[in-house]
Amino acid sequence: MRVVIGVDWSDQTFAAVAQTFQLYHPTDVALVHGVDLGIWQHPVVAQAGNVQGYDDFRKAMVDAGHKALDHAATMIPPEIESIRKVTEVGSPAQLILDSADNLSADLIVVGVRGRNRLSEFVLGSVSHRVLLHGSRPTLIVRGAARKIQRVLVAIEDRDDADRIVNWLTHHPFADPTELCVLHALIPIGVNDPYDALGTETWWEGAERYAEELVTSTAAKLLHPRYTVSTKVATGNPVAVIEQEAKGMDLVIVTSHGRKGISRFLIGSVSHAVVHHVTCPVLVLR
Repeated sequence: MRVVIGVDWSDQTFAAVAQTFQLYHPTDVALVHGVDLGIWQHPVVAQAGNVQGYDDFRKAMVDAGHKALDHAATMIPPEIESIRKVTEVGSPAQLILDSADNLSADLIVVGVRGRNRLSEFVLGSVSHRVLLHGSRPTLIVRGAARKIQRVLVAIEDRDDADRIVNWLTHHPFADPTELCVLHALIPIGVNDPYDALGTETWWEGAERYAEELVTSTAAKLLHPRYTVSTKVATGNPVAVIEQEAKGMDLVIVTSHGRKGISRFLIGSVSHAVVHHVTCPVLVLR
């Protein structure tokens, strides 16, 4: 497994590094640090503003980036021989995404600082931009690293289930894990005492589909490292996942890759889950 980990000097970064090796035994690790100089990124801007000491400032920022990578590298298990360190002046999120593409990474890992959704929308964040613009599986780590023993696998339909099964089959966790396969059944909100529209029959069919979906998905996850259970719950998917994630060590969801106006209007379950649960979230593409 090839993994790209975004690095800065935050505690969340080093938690993300530690969490990576609680989950997996990657063969190739790239530590990536983007030196964000803001509007002073380009020398012509600094010169136009007559900024004294710009070269020293830039060098100090780059040197700090190298030190952050060196510190993160000390947290990598010694058996991992292939370790790359990438640092450049530019957007941290874009450098992470570019590095992942250049290295054909299987997984991107970033820590999240817990900025609320409004400030994130206005100011942006590395994790937000990686999720929004990335096309590779991404592990978002919130809080301290933890041992992964219980994992919530949230599926919407068969396509989601197949993508998650494929990932868990080809990238098993480092330690034995309990998996709970969850499907949220969205209530239709119709109360017809005469059932003129046949809603009761439809609902019974939806319940049967949900039960069959989680059961068949669990059957595909037969693996020596996994113990699998299933659950169907009724309610808004984000609220259901948030509730069921309590006491879990990791949540796995998929992203449908919506962008632009469709994402704004329809919303993104995966992005909302990242903001609402307190444990790490693995978003599969």
